[in-house]
Amino acid sequence: MQTLIYFIIGIVFGITMFKSEAASWFRIYEMFQFQSFHMYGIIGSALVFGVIIIQLIKRFQLKSIFGEPIIIADKEKSFKRYAYGGVIFGLGWALSGACPGPMFTLLGAGFFPILVVIFFAVLGTWSYGRLQNRLPH
Repeated sequence: MQTLIYFIIGIVFGITMFKSEAASWFRIYEMFQFQSFHMYGIIGSALVFGVIIIQLIKRFQLKSIFGEPIIIADKEKSFKRYAYGGVIFGLGWALSGACPGPMFTLLGAGFFPILVVIFFAVLGTWSYGRLQNRLPH
Protein backbone atom coordinates (compact mmCIF):
# COMPACT_ATOMS: atom_id res chain seq x y z
CA MET A 1 0.00 0.00 0.00
CA GLN A 2 2.82 2.39 0.90
CA THR A 3 4.49 1.78 -2.46
CA LEU A 4 1.25 2.56 -4.28
CA ILE A 5 0.98 5.89 -2.45
CA TYR A 6 4.55 6.79 -3.46
CA PHE A 7 3.83 5.74 -7.03
CA ILE A 8 0.75 7.97 -7.22
CA ILE A 9 2.62 10.91 -5.68
CA GLY A 10 5.39 10.39 -8.26
CA ILE A 11 2.90 10.43 -11.13
CA VAL A 12 1.27 13.62 -9.85
CA PHE A 13 4.73 15.17 -9.41
CA GLY A 14 5.71 14.19 -12.95
CA ILE A 15 2.53 15.63 -14.45
CA THR A 16 3.03 18.84 -12.49
CA MET A 17 6.64 19.12 -13.66
CA PHE A 18 5.66 18.54 -17.27
CA LYS A 19 2.64 20.87 -17.30
CA SER A 20 4.53 23.67 -15.53
CA GLU A 21 7.31 23.31 -18.13
CA ALA A 22 9.85 22.76 -15.32
CA ALA A 23 11.11 19.74 -17.30
CA SER A 24 11.54 21.78 -20.48
CA TRP A 25 15.12 22.06 -21.66
CA PHE A 26 14.24 25.42 -23.21
CA ARG A 27 12.98 26.77 -19.86
CA ILE A 28 16.13 25.53 -18.12
CA TYR A 29 18.29 27.13 -20.81
CA GLU A 30 16.37 30.41 -20.37
CA MET A 31 17.04 30.26 -16.64
CA PHE A 32 20.78 29.77 -17.03
CA GLN A 33 20.86 32.63 -19.54
CA PHE A 34 18.90 34.88 -17.11
CA GLN A 35 16.29 35.48 -19.83
CA SER A 36 13.17 34.42 -17.94
CA PHE A 37 11.77 34.40 -14.41
CA HIS A 38 9.72 31.22 -15.02
CA MET A 39 12.07 28.67 -13.45
CA TYR A 40 13.19 31.02 -10.69
CA GLY A 41 9.53 31.45 -9.75
CA ILE A 42 9.00 27.67 -9.58
CA ILE A 43 12.18 27.07 -7.59
CA GLY A 44 11.56 30.07 -5.32
CA SER A 45 7.99 29.06 -4.52
CA ALA A 46 9.13 25.48 -3.80
CA LEU A 47 11.79 26.86 -1.46
CA VAL A 48 9.31 29.07 0.41
CA PHE A 49 6.75 26.26 0.78
CA GLY A 50 9.49 23.82 1.81
CA VAL A 51 10.76 26.12 4.57
CA ILE A 52 7.23 26.71 5.87
CA ILE A 53 6.33 23.01 5.84
CA ILE A 54 9.58 21.96 7.55
CA GLN A 55 9.03 24.56 10.27
CA LEU A 56 5.45 23.34 10.81
CA ILE A 57 6.66 19.73 11.06
CA LYS A 58 9.33 20.67 13.61
CA ARG A 59 7.22 23.02 15.75
CA PHE A 60 4.09 20.88 15.94
CA GLN A 61 5.96 17.54 15.92
CA LEU A 62 3.73 16.27 13.13
CA LYS A 63 3.55 12.58 12.27
CA SER A 64 3.53 10.86 8.89
CA ILE A 65 0.31 9.51 7.43
CA PHE A 66 1.38 6.16 8.87
CA GLY A 67 1.54 7.59 12.41
CA GLU A 68 5.35 7.59 12.62
CA PRO A 69 7.11 10.66 14.03
CA ILE A 70 8.90 12.77 11.41
CA ILE A 71 12.47 13.38 12.56
CA ILE A 72 14.53 15.91 10.64
CA ALA A 73 18.18 15.86 11.68
CA ASP A 74 20.09 19.13 11.75
CA LYS A 75 22.59 19.59 8.93
CA GLU A 76 26.27 20.05 9.60
CA LYS A 77 27.27 23.65 8.97
CA SER A 78 30.01 23.84 6.33
CA PHE A 79 30.45 26.18 3.40
CA LYS A 80 32.89 24.14 1.29
CA ARG A 81 30.84 20.95 1.11
CA TYR A 82 27.73 22.79 -0.05
CA ALA A 83 29.65 25.05 -2.44
CA TYR A 84 31.41 22.09 -4.12
CA GLY A 85 28.23 20.03 -4.23
CA GLY A 86 26.25 22.97 -5.62
CA VAL A 87 28.80 23.62 -8.36
CA ILE A 88 28.90 19.95 -9.39
CA PHE A 89 25.10 19.73 -9.31
CA GLY A 90 24.74 22.98 -11.28
CA LEU A 91 27.26 21.90 -13.92
CA GLY A 92 25.49 18.58 -14.37
CA TRP A 93 22.15 20.36 -14.59
CA ALA A 94 23.44 22.87 -17.14
CA LEU A 95 25.15 20.22 -19.29
CA SER A 96 22.28 17.74 -19.30
CA GLY A 97 19.41 20.21 -19.18
CA ALA A 98 17.70 18.29 -16.39
CA CYS A 99 17.94 17.96 -12.63
CA PRO A 100 16.97 14.64 -11.01
CA GLY A 101 13.20 15.28 -10.74
CA PRO A 102 12.56 16.20 -14.38
CA MET A 103 14.84 13.44 -15.69
CA PHE A 104 12.18 10.83 -15.05
CA THR A 105 9.45 13.22 -16.19
CA LEU A 106 11.24 13.57 -19.52
CA LEU A 107 11.53 9.81 -19.80
CA GLY A 108 7.82 9.44 -19.12
CA ALA A 109 7.10 12.08 -21.77
CA GLY A 110 8.96 9.97 -24.35
CA PHE A 111 12.34 11.76 -24.53
CA PHE A 112 14.42 8.58 -24.60
CA PRO A 113 17.89 10.21 -24.96
CA ILE A 114 17.46 11.18 -21.29
CA LEU A 115 18.27 7.52 -20.52
CA VAL A 116 21.95 8.43 -21.04
CA VAL A 117 21.65 11.17 -18.41
CA ILE A 118 19.78 8.86 -16.02
CA PHE A 119 22.47 6.19 -16.44
CA PHE A 120 25.27 8.62 -15.57
CA ALA A 121 23.28 10.13 -12.70
CA VAL A 122 22.88 6.67 -11.19
CA LEU A 123 26.56 5.92 -11.86
CA GLY A 124 27.58 9.19 -10.16
CA THR A 125 25.37 8.45 -7.15
CA TRP A 126 26.76 4.93 -6.88
CA SER A 127 30.34 6.27 -7.20
CA TYR A 128 29.74 8.79 -4.44
CA GLY A 129 28.37 6.05 -2.21
CA ARG A 130 31.49 3.96 -2.79
CA LEU A 131 33.90 6.89 -2.28
CA GLN A 132 32.01 8.77 0.44
CA ASN A 133 34.30 7.70 3.29
CA ARG A 134 37.41 8.85 1.40
CA LEU A 135 36.06 12.28 0.40
CA PRO A 136 36.50 15.45 2.46
CA HIS A 137 33.25 16.46 4.14
